[in-house]
Order: sequence, then C-alpha cells, then structure tokens
Amino acid sequence: MATDYDAPRKTDDELSEDSIEELKARRMDKNSGKVDVDEAEVAETFELPGADLSNEELSVRVLPRQADEFTCSNCFLVHHRSQLAFEKNGQPVCRDCAA
Repeated sequence: MATDYDAPRKTDDELSEDSIEELKARRMDKNSGKVDVDEAEVAETFELPGADLSNEELSVRVLPRQADEFTCSNCFLVHHRSQLAFEKNGQPVCRDCAA
C-alpha cells in the first residue's frame, strides 16, 4: 500500500474525535478477510507419498529389566546402573532427574 507522506496528518485531537461506531466498523472490516481454519482438520487431508502403513505390522521384542538396570522413581525409565545418581528414601533416581 502506497503512503502519501505529503498529505496532511490527523492531529491527536482529531484522532480522539473518531466515533465509536467508526472504530467498530474499521475493526469489523479488518477481521472480515480472516477465515477460521481448524489446523487439525486441514492436516488430516494431507497425504504424504508412500505413507500408507495400514497393512504394516510392527513387532518389538520386549526384554525384562536386567540385573544391572534400575527403574528411576522419578521418570520411571529403565536405566543402566551407571546412570544412578542417588537413592531417595530407598528409591533410585537417575542422573537426568537429579540434574
């Protein structure tokens, strides 16, 4: 939008004289071009090439906690004994949670 810097500008008195109706009309005009878009709905319509995983089956072998591992009482993750920071009330706490 081009601006004419030579045009006379409104003074503070003139700006305060704008009626409430004019201000409301200006605000409505600015918002009239906006469209409410649900981002989640739009994201569902996108389909990435090769992303059809409906026929895929995932299999993961889960191992029980080993003798040299512990479960952190703060984050409940299984860590190796080398990650043990301290024990609080007899419960082990990992280095990440202790930091």
